[in-house]
Parts: sequence; C-alpha cells; structure tokens
Amino acid sequence: MMRMSDSRLRSIFILSFIILFINLSCVLAISPTGANVTSVSNSTTSPDTPQSHAAVAGNVSELNLVGYSVTQSWQGYYGNVSGTIQLADSSDNILYNWSLASPEGEIYASINSTVSWTNVQCFNYTASGTFASDAGNAGGISQFGMNLTMLEGNYSIALEDVDGVNETFTLSGAGTHDNFYTNNLNFSEGECSNTRVYSDNGVGVNNEFEEALLYDPLGRNVIFTSILDENVLGYDGAAHDFEMLVLEDGHGSNTTTTTYYFYVEIQ
Repeated sequence: MMRMSDSRLRSIFILSFIILFINLSCVLAISPTGANVTSVSNSTTSPDTPQSHAAVAGNVSELNLVGYSVTQSWQGYYGNVSGTIQLADSSDNILYNWSLASPEGEIYASINSTVSWTNVQCFNYTASGTFASDAGNAGGISQFGMNLTMLEGNYSIALEDVDGVNETFTLSGAGTHDNFYTNNLNFSEGECSNTRVYSDNGVGVNNEFEEALLYDPLGRNVIFTSILDENVLGYDGAAHDFEMLVLEDGHGSNTTTTTYYFYVEIQ
C-alpha cells in the first residue's frame, strides 16, 4: 500500500482546518432576522371634557388649569413575541428546533428595510455630524455620523420640546439597561442611551421594558432596540414581552406616516 508523503498530509490537514474554520465562522455569525408583524389594535387617548367657570362682572378670579396633550413625536408599540431557536440549512430545512413561548432577546425597529448589523453601535448624541469613509469598523467611527440635532431635525423636534429624544432617552451608565448582544456584538450595561417604558405601576422600572438607541452608520439611521422581557405586566396591566417607542413626525400639518421595519433576535 502506498503511503502519502508528509507534505501531502500537511496540505490535507491545512485544507481541512480552513474548511472547518469557514464552517464555524458561518455558524457563529448570528444576526437579527426580519420579524413577522401582526397588528392587533391601535388606539390613542381621548381629550378631556372641558370644565366651566361662571364669569361674574367685576370679579377677578385666579384659576389653576391642568391639561394633557398627545405627543407629536412618538409612536408606541407593545406586545408579545413567540418563535424558535433552530438548526437549519440555507434552504430552511430544519434539523431540530426549540419552541419558545416567551423568548429572550431583542426587538429592533428601523426605517430601513436592510441594516448592516456588523457595524451597529450606540447612538452618539454628540457625534460630529459628518460621515466616515472607512465605515467598516464600527468601533472606530462612533465619533462620526448622525448626532442628536440631526436626528431631532428629521422629525421636526424643537430644542425646547419636552418630548425630545434626549428628554426621553435620558438614562446611561451602569445599571440602566441590561447587557445584550446584537449580531454577536456585546453592549454592556448602560453603554447606550436608553429609557424604561412604563410598567403596570405607571413609571419606568429597572429590568422591565428597557429600550436602547443603536445606530447603523452605513444606513445612517437609528435602530430602536427593545430588550425582551418574559410576561411582565405592562402599562395597561396586561402581560407583555416588550414595550417600545419609535420616532414619528406629527407636528403641524404633517400627516405623513413613517414606515418601520421590525427585526427580532431570539436567544
């Protein structure tokens, strides 16, 4: 029987290692996928009934008035998520899957139908407003790109508006949002500007309905990122897996709607 030469054995070993490395790289490159969206209900608040006061000639009256106005800058979403973690090939032939009634992970909303997930980073309020040409390295371009002024300008939000972006996503730093992963990129606790959408007690609560702001420098758009919870009592007293806010311009005579594309990453 003929024996292979040492050089041929080394070549076969190197080729096998390269193939194994490529296969492992494909397996580990987990990124968010498009989510199937079913609209269940839509509602908004009703205006208060006006109250009266009798005017009497010659009187001077002091009145304290309390009123509420609907935001012209934000749309709210909430609901539940179901799905599976699966082993499948590129033709979606499933080798095995694990069904999840209330999965962990994230829900993402973006105005772009395609997102460069390998480059996502935290949205930077104080970014330069210019765009780097070497946008292939997310870690090196956080100082470039859209800033707070540009983002609010896209939605006609004035500097003094109390429902602006930085007046809503006010939290940052350790302990404000949970650690999470997007496309294998780790965002540590409180790394991104974030907020807590209200739970059943009418305020934002730590570890419940946390939402962070991510940014896609190639698509030049913000990605609203809701960290999934498992059947937490929400603003309406019912159990939800997520609650989130997204920007929408309803100022003045603007009646044009904003289309959002939803993505999910189940873990």
